[in-house]
Amino acid sequence: MARDTDPSSGKFVWYEVATNDMGEAKAFYAHVLGWAAREISQTGRPYSLLTAADAPVAGLMPLPDQAGATPHWLGYVGVDDVAAAVAATRRLGGAVFVPPTEIPGASRFSIVADPQGTTLGLIERVQPSKAPSDDRTTPGRVGWHELLAADGETALAFYSELFGWRKAERQEGFMGAYQSFAVGAQTIGGVFTKPPTLPHPFWLYYFNVADIEAAARRVEAARGVIYYGPVEAPGGVWIAHCADSQRATFALLERRPVKPIGYSTPRPSAN
Repeated sequence: MARDTDPSSGKFVWYEVATNDMGEAKAFYAHVLGWAAREISQTGRPYSLLTAADAPVAGLMPLPDQAGATPHWLGYVGVDDVAAAVAATRRLGGAVFVPPTEIPGASRFSIVADPQGTTLGLIERVQPSKAPSDDRTTPGRVGWHELLAADGETALAFYSELFGWRKAERQEGFMGAYQSFAVGAQTIGGVFTKPPTLPHPFWLYYFNVADIEAAARRVEAARGVIYYGPVEAPGGVWIAHCADSQRATFALLERRPVKPIGYSTPRPSAN
């Protein structure tokens, strides 16, 4: 009998932050995003669930014992068969850092990299999950996924082959082409070629906030850093690129009503 297709296939379904100090990370994200933490057992290693309004949002774990590893966020994309997805990753020129690994009774996962070296997780649920909500506006949850690639066009071609992502709206800006991508009918992120000042490509995850100026002040008060913004982006959104107190990079996103054509909004200050 053929395995049912998981409705989460091709969509981001989980996020983890790896850090040097779990206590400090819990305090930072509680202050900035209002998350609570709940300890669980995860393959014998310390692991915490970060929750928003009692719903799991992300995982928190110690930084892997690897030379050169630094605190970072990692997103996981759902797949129907993690072994097949790993084989396709290799065939398409990617690399495998963690081979398919089972979490008994829950899932099978793998950590891979695309041909440009950008790290991503793959996850296959033991029991197909319900389709992830199409609501990308809930505070504290991820509202957008952005790939800062070494070459945006070829990077998206890789993910389109691997996950079935398709091109959506394309915009031209001062940093070049910004190509949105969709899973089915839902546009979930964008890809662009990173500026040469950034040393390596990476995925950036945007967390929804109700007031981006206030959230940016909370980042700095908790010893984080604001790299960029808050600034208005197309589509009636305001964004800020940040790092937590241990320098794991993430972003903030506030959605505001789109103003009529000709309406001008001054850029706010995070101070």
